[in-house]
Amino acid sequence: MAAPLESESGSDHTVGGYYARRAQSYERVYAKPERQADLRLLEAMLPAWFVRRRVLEIACGTGWWTPHAARHAADWLATDLNSEPMAIAERKPMPACVRFQRLDAWTLAASDALQGACFDAAFAGFWWSHVAQNRLPAWLAQLHGHLQRDSCIVMLDNAFVEGSSTPLARTDADGDSWQLRTLDDGSTHEVMKNFPSEAQALQTVRAAAALGGRQVQQMHWHAVGDGHYWLLAYTLA
Repeated sequence: MAAPLESESGSDHTVGGYYARRAQSYERVYAKPERQADLRLLEAMLPAWFVRRRVLEIACGTGWWTPHAARHAADWLATDLNSEPMAIAERKPMPACVRFQRLDAWTLAASDALQGACFDAAFAGFWWSHVAQNRLPAWLAQLHGHLQRDSCIVMLDNAFVEGSSTPLARTDADGDSWQLRTLDDGSTHEVMKNFPSEAQALQTVRAAAALGGRQVQQMHWHAVGDGHYWLLAYTLA
């Protein structure tokens, strides 16, 4: 009998269940030979954005990006909803500035853990693609609400590359795309995975800033190396 299909919506907590079950095998994606050059470029590029910054990291997962990005930060709070991937991250060598906290990224505005915290930067790797497009501006505005003036925000995610990316199974009525993924336990999950264009991403950031009464400066979109990843960096005025 085929394993049941489990839908993992980017607009609720079910995607968290998928990543909790995938924790032990998650980093296999970083072993793909065709992505190695782009990964090395990103590992070298990330630290410069966070020099002497106090950084809030969203959905750190197994902490693949944390030691690279946090190399020159003043303080780095790495957060994730799931204890399973975070336990892997906590066992890794990290810069002295890094600390960990369980945090639900969907409810940042109501988080007791962030009350009184002082951040002037934020980082999210591979989170944007799992958020429904019609929810992204409000979610970003919520994130902006925890950041000071002149804060730097960096978003990193996948670009779709035929033959390397998991094929898209469907696109729903809202324009969100979905992939079918099978885990080692045999379960199959339909996971939201969006691949925005540069224009779509920049417009989303502008809409988020308007929602929160903020202004955006110095937006930079980078199609990284051979094109397996994109990076968007911007400053909140």
